This record gives sequence, structure tokens and C-alpha cells, in this order.
Amino acid sequence: MELDRSVPVWPQVAGELRRRLDAGRYEPGSRFPGTVALAAEFDVSQSTAQKAVVALRQEGRLYTVLGQGSFVSR
Repeated sequence: MELDRSVPVWPQVAGELRRRLDAGRYEPGSRFPGTVALAAEFDVSQSTAQKAVVALRQEGRLYTVLGQGSFVSR
């Protein structure tokens, strides 16, 4: 995915992750990739990846278990 660096990047990353969730790429209940992996995949900072994950969590698409990571909501 090519990111438009002239505008905020985290909404673009969140949008791509939404598309993947909607397409069923991540099974409900499965562990979601961590921010380090997402940052590397999208070539963004960890804070940018974190903002995208927080947005998905706020939408109810993900939930976090302390000490275990983020998971796909059912």
C-alpha cells in the first residue's frame, strides 16, 4: 500500500486495516499484529501504528488484553 505522506498517515493505515478486517483477513478472536510489526509493514513510526490501532479499538473492532496484545472482536 502506497501512503500519501502529504496528509496524516495514521488514518490511511487505519483504513487499510479496516479493509483487511472487513475482508476477513484476521479471524475474530485471533491476535492482531502488534504495533512494531505494523510499523515495519507500513514503514511508519510505532506511534503512527499505535494511533491506527487505538482508532480500531475505539470503533470496537479490536480489544486489548493487558500483557497479551490486541485481538479481533467477534
